[in-house]
Amino acid sequence: MPTDLTIHTYDTPPHLGRQMVLDPRSLAYRRPYDGQPLRATEWEPRIPVLDQQNLIAQGIYTSRDYGLDDDVDALSSCTGNAGTALLSILLSKEQATGAGLDTDDATAAEHYAIGLYADATERDQWQDANWPSQDVGSSGLGIAKVLRDRGLIDQYGHATTAEELCTLLQTGPALMGLPWFSSFSEPDASGFVDADPAWASSPLEGGHEVCVTALEAVAVEDGVLQPDRTVLRFVNSWGAAWADHGSGRLSLSTYLALRAEVDVVQPRLDGARP
Repeated sequence: MPTDLTIHTYDTPPHLGRQMVLDPRSLAYRRPYDGQPLRATEWEPRIPVLDQQNLIAQGIYTSRDYGLDDDVDALSSCTGNAGTALLSILLSKEQATGAGLDTDDATAAEHYAIGLYADATERDQWQDANWPSQDVGSSGLGIAKVLRDRGLIDQYGHATTAEELCTLLQTGPALMGLPWFSSFSEPDASGFVDADPAWASSPLEGGHEVCVTALEAVAVEDGVLQPDRTVLRFVNSWGAAWADHGSGRLSLSTYLALRAEVDVVQPRLDGARP
């Protein structure tokens, strides 16, 4: 295991579960902003909105399906859920089926996400425990490594600035891990999690992973990106009833405010993009 990892761990309530792990070697795979025009983009998952909560209602019994002593109704599997949503965009329906991901069945897709989460906890070699022995959470980096191990992606890149994040979204969706404040759990009618200007004063609930699926609005003045008026949309993993049909929004300025505790990873399939 590399000894120079940056690791920031959070509590893992079952509706969250992201841990921040940064590997300095990954910085070689940043995709720097080169001044290209930034345009609004949108990437649509091929699977229903997943739900890492309400597992029993979905017919997922962890005692039966994963050998646990008791059934749990939620898992800290947001990284696996976000990674599954992203993978459903990268792969065609036929490719997804070949990879074991049923894009038509929400319960089957949730099982896939749980399996991805389990493998990521194994790949996160910085922690001693893994799921299903313990619901320890995982990292976006761990998910990217598992997808590459499975041969489902060619590579993964990173963004560390607002411009780099917008550049990544020109070519595909991205995984974003971020600290999750209680205010974020109560988005406004348009799905903005940061609508309350005092969101940063609300309690920190833990770390969360989402799949950023759209650069919904881009504001540029005199060649300078305007974060307050640039909007990201992400698909969450709390069911379709949450926020805007399961998706939330935040301004790029919120990303900047949290950047020290945010990691953006973009798994890529450049060689055989459907």
